[in-house]
Amino acid sequence: MSKKASIIGGGIIGLCSAYYLAKEGFQVSVFDKSDMTDGCSYGNAGMIVPSHIMPLAQPGMIAQGMKWMFDSQSPFYVKPRLSTDLIKWGMQFYQHANKKHVEKAMPALRDLSMLSKELYQDFAKENSSFFYDEKGLLMLFKTEKMAEEMHHEGKMAENLGLGVNYLSKDEVSQLETGTKTDVIGGVHYISDAHLYPQKFMQFIKEQLNKLGVSIHKNTTVTDFKINNNIVSEVITSKGNFTTDEVVLATGSWSPEIAKKLQTRISLLPGKGYSFTLKEQSHKPSIPSILCEGKVAVTPMANDIRFGGTMEITHNNDTKINQNRLKGIINSVNDFYPDLNIEMPKVEDTWYGFRPCTPSGMPIITKSKKITNLTFATGHAMMGLSLAPATGKIVAELISGKPTSVATNMFQL
Repeated sequence: MSKKASIIGGGIIGLCSAYYLAKEGFQVSVFDKSDMTDGCSYGNAGMIVPSHIMPLAQPGMIAQGMKWMFDSQSPFYVKPRLSTDLIKWGMQFYQHANKKHVEKAMPALRDLSMLSKELYQDFAKENSSFFYDEKGLLMLFKTEKMAEEMHHEGKMAENLGLGVNYLSKDEVSQLETGTKTDVIGGVHYISDAHLYPQKFMQFIKEQLNKLGVSIHKNTTVTDFKINNNIVSEVITSKGNFTTDEVVLATGSWSPEIAKKLQTRISLLPGKGYSFTLKEQSHKPSIPSILCEGKVAVTPMANDIRFGGTMEITHNNDTKINQNRLKGIINSVNDFYPDLNIEMPKVEDTWYGFRPCTPSGMPIITKSKKITNLTFATGHAMMGLSLAPATGKIVAELISGKPTSVATNMFQL
């Protein structure tokens, strides 16, 4: 009789964990409180980014964040409130925002990203429905200060073996032929790729169905039965389920579920926005980050998606901040003057909560306390990018196999 694995969380991390565990012969069940048609796995920028080797916690981020605090349209913002969780998170972020942490984090993030890209390539060989493409990523900038920063980051990426090209204003316009750009230059990370998130989620669900994975939508996990530091049952709004292994992959909701598993996780939601314009013949052809505004632009088949902002907040913050959305629009029109993007309607605007750890690193590890518990959370903006690699590592950890990449930087 095959062992039972229960995945708590039906986002892309949970579903990729389910996929690789099922491939290992586990009898897998996925539990999610939603109908699994929304969330960060669906509204993100769809980028697979080995170029993103710098964790959110890095030197200069606190000083920059303080400046942005007073700008309602800034790309990064910490929503002030009286909260011990926020204070603890902020103190830990401060402790991690140093050169030593970044130097240790970069190779770990590179290895995880490159593994993920290889696994996405494997998926794309099976099925082209999610529009996987390897056009790289353009980091576009308008100021000399930002150019200097991006060139510095590019050199660090090159030192880690990534392919990087440094482009002048004219070279950007020769490469980006889809629309006019108003920039002084760019850095092209040729290692990066992109896909259509909704289409990939549909694809992976179909794969899970073929593998016999049970998916329990609209099912809230309320508690766990724990005996001798082993979870024996998952208690849900739709009954109790026996289990041999548990994977916690609940994104921004991880701290509250972890408490039921006798564990504390320091993690806060980073609220972001996106909107998608359908059937656009005139659009950029290469995914980009508009550096000064930290806005992501991704062509997805015939559509184009714009996304941005990182607002450290709480899970009940469901209001759409029009000023933050306006900051995204202004950046897009500033960098791509021929697009003439207008403010989307509220009902066409997506928002979601990215799970942010104070170290800026994901948590992919077995619990030191609960024997049969594995964590797969805290991926911030990199959830889609790192999902297949995370799922594979989760399956390896649970199966007792050597992991495909070192995981010492992904501890709780």
